[in-house]
Amino acid sequence: MEDDKPARRRTGDLTSGPIPRTLLLFALPVLGSNVLQSLNGSINAVWVGRFLGEAALTATSNANLVLFLILGTVFGIGMAATILVAQSVGARDLPEARRIVGTSATFFFLVSVAFAACGWIWVDAVLTGLGTPADALPLARAYLRIIFVAVPMMNLLSFVMTVLRGAGDSRTPFFFMALAVVLDVVLNPLLIRGIGPFPALGIAGSATSTLIGQTVSVIAILIVLYARRHPLRLAGGDFALLKPDPTLLRIVVFKGIPMGLQMIVISAAALTVMGIVNAYGSQVAAAYGIAAQLWTYIQMPALAIGAAVSSMAAQNVGAGRWDRIGKVAASGVGFNLVLTGVLVALLFLFDRPVLSLFLSTDSAAIDIAAHINKVASWSFILFGVTIVLFATVRATGAVMPPLVILIISVLIVRTGFAYSMRSVIGQEALWWSFPAGSIASLVLAAAYYRFGRWRTMHMIEDRPAAGEPPDTGLGVPRQRAQLLPETPSA
Repeated sequence: MEDDKPARRRTGDLTSGPIPRTLLLFALPVLGSNVLQSLNGSINAVWVGRFLGEAALTATSNANLVLFLILGTVFGIGMAATILVAQSVGARDLPEARRIVGTSATFFFLVSVAFAACGWIWVDAVLTGLGTPADALPLARAYLRIIFVAVPMMNLLSFVMTVLRGAGDSRTPFFFMALAVVLDVVLNPLLIRGIGPFPALGIAGSATSTLIGQTVSVIAILIVLYARRHPLRLAGGDFALLKPDPTLLRIVVFKGIPMGLQMIVISAAALTVMGIVNAYGSQVAAAYGIAAQLWTYIQMPALAIGAAVSSMAAQNVGAGRWDRIGKVAASGVGFNLVLTGVLVALLFLFDRPVLSLFLSTDSAAIDIAAHINKVASWSFILFGVTIVLFATVRATGAVMPPLVILIISVLIVRTGFAYSMRSVIGQEALWWSFPAGSIASLVLAAAYYRFGRWRTMHMIEDRPAAGEPPDTGLGVPRQRAQLLPETPSA
């Protein structure tokens, strides 16, 4: 085991110090990265819409749906690798962390190349399957083919950033996400219109700017990590670790798939509700679409805090600091209540000025959207608590229960409420389905957090994390925890 102080400084120790302050400082750059990504998509949509028109905007919307599904598929695998790295860093086992990085990086890259190749070959079949409008199909094809070329770089950058977060560093990923976003936003209009020395590529220029931004950023972050002699870099004999370890690979895949499926479950529920909304006409659909965009920003603090809690809890699991796990979760819940609560309150107070940015002030859709927000937006405070609890339990390897809870609360309760209650309260059933689903998910998540066996689970089953928690789950001091006998995994 490596326990040298320079290595610990370069990775980031989340197992000591004041928990609330450490968690908040770790979460803020993650939140900044999420905001940058959302702004990147919004600004690029403005460039495409203004320069190329509605058909081009429709084309990018369809293409981005495909991209989201691809990124969602590999998201869970990246999260599993991140948790394993965090546990190893917490246990001060940097050679093991590098083993995980080597196996995961190879698998991540190969899967990304496979997606890119298949997407390039079957791009027409994919777009036709989505029902892409005929006038947007050629534009979507040109855009998506370049995006498929960019997929390996996008996934590699995402992998490097998530691994660094697992190692306790959230600031470096933020800086290089900012680099990718700035390049993308600046190059978009130049490559679309052919301004200055740049060729006029039309919609392909928008995709090319993304490719350039992601490629430059991933090369730059790797150069910096090697220049800093980061403890998780692969150098010399470590390059042999790029040959996948079958045991580690099996863990990354089987633990990662349920986490990736969580995103797909949420997306499936959203598409189902959208299908019902469309039946009420364009005004209702437009109002719901704008409300849903605002909800994306409302959820950002909870998602950032959840990512921070997952890394912090996993490091403490690896270190055997079970006395800190509950405090990490409690701090995460507290920050979510404050930050998400503030955003929801601001939306309640200033909903019409915000909505008027998207809709004309005399549009009836503004009244509908304002009503939707009043009924549903507060429920994301509850769902944010669920995200934090999920992030805590998955740090030990408990990934199936959160998936089951989401299937029950989001797919069954939310969509079931929306369908079954329409005959009673009409379209109100759609808006109240969000509180119904959030309440169900919070109750089930809290019950599993309190009574579930997640404290006895392990990412690597035959090598439990240092120190097991007592049956009460309340934790013990680190010195005593390290002397406890190993308990069999669930």
